[in-house]
Amino acid sequence: IRRPPRSTLSSSSAASDVYKRQDKKNLVAEAALDYIQSGDILGIGSGSTVNKFINLLGSVKNKIEACVSSSQKSTELLHKMKIPVIDLKECDRIPLYIDGADEANSHKELIKGGGGALTREKILAQSSEKFICIIDESKVVDKLGKFPLPIEVIQLAQSKISLEMIKIGGRPVYRNQFITDNGHIIIDVHDLDINEPMALEKKINHMPGVITNGIFSIRSADEILIATDSGVIKG
Repeated sequence: IRRPPRSTLSSSSAASDVYKRQDKKNLVAEAALDYIQSGDILGIGSGSTVNKFINLLGSVKNKIEACVSSSQKSTELLHKMKIPVIDLKECDRIPLYIDGADEANSHKELIKGGGGALTREKILAQSSEKFICIIDESKVVDKLGKFPLPIEVIQLAQSKISLEMIKIGGRPVYRNQFITDNGHIIIDVHDLDINEPMALEKKINHMPGVITNGIFSIRSADEILIATDSGVIKG
């Protein structure tokens, strides 16, 4: 994906910029509806852009057999839309998985987990035939790592994993007063130099006590839809 040009903002545009980003989220969420085929079981991610997508599913509800959800929040929204939610074990396959990202690079590698659902999101991504990532242009980066890397960790291993992150140049920060849907804690690692996302993803995941980390490189996105000032482009 080619990084879209940054738009120029006037000094009085702070509030309007928020509205623009919300409009972009709606725009890219709407574009993702075109990928839904009749009879699909959808994998649903989490986050603000995915919430927009869920709110639009009413217009194609007749196409959807059921959804597999990555978080309690997404499940609640799907129930409000009266869309069936099933467990992963109840379906043979997930033809399509829709999710957002905190960062995306030109190789369709991602950092995810700002909302804390990274483990379930990674499971659904791995279980899907096609993974469509929906983002706005602010999430496109040349190199992953500006956004802190979330790591879901068993609490017993918090200190050990934090020390290991310091050894590789990171600055680990415990996500205060946050417990994942799986009952674990999250360490957000700042200042990592992520030159080889796949190698780092594997390295961190091999540390005892790590559930998973927020690098999505082993299973990256198949396609990225990016909302820009000029419309939605494909990455």
